[in-house]
Amino acid sequence: MFCPKCGAQLPDDATFCYKCGTKVGQSPAQEQPAKPNQNVLAPSGATSLKCPSCGAPITPKFGEMVITCEYCGSGITLGDQGWTGIQKQTMLPVKLTDTDKVNAMITALMDKGFLHRHLHEDSTQEEMNLSYVPYWIVSVSARTTIVAANVAAQIGQTATTAALMGVILGGMGGGFGGGGGGRRRILGVRAVPRNPSGLFLSRWFMLYGMGMGYGGGMRKTEQMDENYNFPVIALKALTEYQPKDYQFDLDGRTLFDISKVPKNVKVLNGDIGEDVAKSQAKTLVDQLQSQKAHAKYQMIQQLTTQSDVGDVELLHVPIWFARYDHKGKKIVLVLDANSGRLINSMGL
Repeated sequence: MFCPKCGAQLPDDATFCYKCGTKVGQSPAQEQPAKPNQNVLAPSGATSLKCPSCGAPITPKFGEMVITCEYCGSGITLGDQGWTGIQKQTMLPVKLTDTDKVNAMITALMDKGFLHRHLHEDSTQEEMNLSYVPYWIVSVSARTTIVAANVAAQIGQTATTAALMGVILGGMGGGFGGGGGGRRRILGVRAVPRNPSGLFLSRWFMLYGMGMGYGGGMRKTEQMDENYNFPVIALKALTEYQPKDYQFDLDGRTLFDISKVPKNVKVLNGDIGEDVAKSQAKTLVDQLQSQKAHAKYQMIQQLTTQSDVGDVELLHVPIWFARYDHKGKKIVLVLDANSGRLINSMGL
């Protein structure tokens, strides 16, 4: 017999569980056989589960709400929040473990571009290690409103206005100087008289203002919406390697299990709290939205971003750190050992 709450194996005649104190004894008349697929609500605060019917260990997959025992068919229901309220620490598996392959990737990254030829060859490797690094994964929804100038339209309108002014001024000849006569003809049309009081200038500025968009017709408004699972490094000593525009492949993550970490890989402990991570994620997302907007538009007149912070989880990621010295200059590359992609670099 097994305890229905903690899964401990008990004597057949036990009345209470000796580990958690749950009442387990039943009279023969009350005893009922376990039914396949009978869902049992997981206890609050559980970090590991055993089947309440047969006691077999249950291996969950992140995001599951109902876990079915592979041995007897019974199930455990986790509720609407899935594993969120039970276990917030997750991990990504190590896929890039071959040091030679990592060095080949780093060589290609360092020697990329004509100016960087033989950079890896001319540099001295000072550090190369693989560690599990904690990141807060913060869900952020960002809505950015952009008011930008329509540069192409302004250029066209300005060129048209400039051509028109050339015709007007050329037709008037000495209209702004002395001795040119009181009136000039422009392409056979009687022009305005010379007017030292500024009548002509006021009309010119009206045309020019229309051409340059002061009438409000040369602006474009756009809404840029983005959803992020933004990573915030959870270790103060490594904040200089904070990703700016990178997201991990979360589909392959599982619940954190120290037994799944290779023996030669060190697991680092975080010292940055959840609230700090939320605030930092919001700030970094706002900056990223601004960068994307400025990359799309040359002239931005107004930009506002509203960000909503949602769920947070602590993700342990396998990270390669490579440090080099090139003639006194430090070069650091940070590689995702799960996807094989470059997270960020310094000194390149």
